[in-house]
Amino acid sequence: MAISVDTFFLNPDAQGTLQAQIQEMIAEGILSGRFRVGEKLPSSRKLAAHLGISRITVTLAYTELLANDYLTSRGRSGYFVSDNAPVPPSYTPQQKSGDTVDWGKVMARSFTGGDTPRKPQDWRDYRYPFIYGQADASLFDHANWRLCALRALGQKDFSALANDYFDQDDPLLIEYIARHTLPRRGITARPEEILITLGAQNALWITCQLLLNRGRRAAVEDPAYYTLRDQVVQTRCQVDCIPVDERGLPPDTIPDDTNVIFCTPSHQSPTTFTMPMERRKELLRRASEIDAVIVEDDYEFEMSFLGAPSPSLKSLDTEGRVIYAGSFSKSLFPGLRLGYLVGSEPFIRQARALRASVLRHPPGHVQRTVAYFLSLGHYDAQIRRIAKVLHDRRAVIEDAIRKHGLTIAGVGSFGGSALWMQAPADVDATVVAQRLREKSVIIEPGAPFFAAERRKQNYYRLGYSSIPATRIEPGLALLAHALKQR
Repeated sequence: MAISVDTFFLNPDAQGTLQAQIQEMIAEGILSGRFRVGEKLPSSRKLAAHLGISRITVTLAYTELLANDYLTSRGRSGYFVSDNAPVPPSYTPQQKSGDTVDWGKVMARSFTGGDTPRKPQDWRDYRYPFIYGQADASLFDHANWRLCALRALGQKDFSALANDYFDQDDPLLIEYIARHTLPRRGITARPEEILITLGAQNALWITCQLLLNRGRRAAVEDPAYYTLRDQVVQTRCQVDCIPVDERGLPPDTIPDDTNVIFCTPSHQSPTTFTMPMERRKELLRRASEIDAVIVEDDYEFEMSFLGAPSPSLKSLDTEGRVIYAGSFSKSLFPGLRLGYLVGSEPFIRQARALRASVLRHPPGHVQRTVAYFLSLGHYDAQIRRIAKVLHDRRAVIEDAIRKHGLTIAGVGSFGGSALWMQAPADVDATVVAQRLREKSVIIEPGAPFFAAERRKQNYYRLGYSSIPATRIEPGLALLAHALKQR
């Protein structure tokens, strides 16, 4: 690869001759890893013209670097970074000057310090990854995804690829969601009531920004999806973290002056409890009684391999007070970052404007690729394939749990891809999880799901979407041993 001449600049305050400055500039690029072995430098004529200096100055600098083995010459092909040059293994830019700005005072708001933990990026290197929410490469339909992506790149779809939709979305994807995805949840919606987002997390953030501020009050499940709680807290509203029971969020515990209720009725996160139909109706009555809006996160409904999922809360809504958030992250892959919001047209109009002010719209090529993958039937086939595998893994993991005397605290009635687990009260699951990493086992500590004032350390989540069935029992054996060694 050729090094662009545009990356070279002379420092007007630099000391020394021009020749020395050029030598230092190139040597620094090599020593920092910015210039790699074998990369071609600009010709002396081109670099001299770019810097506005004599060509002989550049030639002399190159000759000196050649003598010091930083560069090598290949006849008429020019100068290249030498094989013997001292290149570091990775590129680490050197800090040019100190940072004198006190960013703690400059920034009006902070978004760090929440409960959202970092998940290990190298989880595929672990032998027993009971990690949640990651895709199993062996179950993904790579061939048809590639064909859909190529088709979306074609000349016929150039406008979908290249156009700036401004605040709109790919009509093909919107149509599919309206005609096929939402009816499965009992929802009917017009295109004006649907907005594509960068995953469910982006959808929840948009709702928080539009519905909450310092003067509002929000009710959040406890335990809950930690990132949602962080997003709600960042709006500076009053937050009530309401303990859930085995039927989900109890409506009668929601304060009268609540403005927004966040819930996961079909698959409570993280306990996986399913809210019965009667309580769903009670929740809607309670929201109507106090004139609150409900935000329903209907994640993972596609993974209902044990039976048909309950209708969504949105499908029971006759007053337009439920905002529905869906996602393709679990059913396709989390790196896709594609989800959607469904709500009344006035809300979606504002959500569309907010999204446009931040990112315009999710990339057109990604939307069109997903639209093809869905409309050609590949998505349904993949869901059936994943559901069958998850069904088998669920049977294996439940057998292994019984065998090793572990305790399930929550299990999805219709399926899912994880189990909510409870260890003895004196166990700190975070400490156990850290120790298990040394045994190549990943589990997810449950503490970050709980509100700070009621944080419980002895819960954890076991995902089974990315671990082969044959490794489940040996992995749980290591987990059971670690719990006994506390």
